[in-house]
Parts: sequence; structure tokens; C-alpha cells
Amino acid sequence: MSDEAHAIHGLRLSPASDLDLPFARDLTRCAMLPYFQQFALLWTDAAFDESWSWREQWLIKAGERTLGFCSLSQDRQALFVRELHLLPEHRQQGVGRWVLEELKRWAQQRRLPLLRLMAFSSNPARRLYRRVGFDEVGQDGCFVLMQCAVQKDADVV
Repeated sequence: MSDEAHAIHGLRLSPASDLDLPFARDLTRCAMLPYFQQFALLWTDAAFDESWSWREQWLIKAGERTLGFCSLSQDRQALFVRELHLLPEHRQQGVGRWVLEELKRWAQQRRLPLLRLMAFSSNPARRLYRRVGFDEVGQDGCFVLMQCAVQKDADVV
């Protein structure tokens, strides 16, 4: 079994609760603070906490271990990946790719034609996003807008 196949065995997305908010906030702050500083943006815990209530929050789990979390919203056209963060020891093992492929399936199940996200222009994760089918479709200041067309499937229920 390859390292990547081993890394993704048994992964699942599990609904996050309000008890998971501190974990998700701290993980996001640690991952994003360097970009906020690079582009002279202000990180506030309050802004993160406010978005918690109106987004879908999911923990990335392998067995009982929490590997990271993702945050989603949607409109009529797209499932939008607002946050996707892994603990450092679980990066570069295929977990992020697995999450994005799973979210493509979710968008398809919800009959949404697109999966979208925004990334800081200097974020190396953009390479992963391109490898799983995202195209860069615009720029908004220091952010790159990316989207992936979701395959239509008549068998989706």
C-alpha cells in the first residue's frame, strides 16, 4: 500500500460541534496568521467565531483522531470551501486531496455545478488545488479565486 493510500484509509468528515470551535479557531489562526501578516491583514478571533454559526463545520477524522477541519457554505451554484486546515503532522499525506475529492462528491450530490475556494496568492496549497482540478478564475487583492467544475451524474440521488 502506498503512503498516500495508507494516509487516506479510514478518513471521514464528521460534523463539528460548538465544542470544536477552539480547536478549529486555533488551527486556522496558526495556518493563516503568516499570510495575514504578509498582506497586512488583521486576524480577529471574533470574526472567526462569528462565521462559525452560519457555516457548515466538519472535522477531518481518521478513527478517533482529528486531523483537521473544513468549513463550508453554499449558494445556488457552488459549494464553497471557506476553510480547509490540517494539523502539520497530517499534511503532505494525501489527506487534503481526499477532502477535496470528497467535497466534489458532496457538491455533485447537492446538484451544484461548482466547488469554489479562495486562497492567498502566496499559498503553496494552490498547487494541490490545481492538481485536483481547480482553475484560477480571478483575483481579489491578495486572494486568488479558484473553482472546479463538478461532474454531472444521472445516478446521483
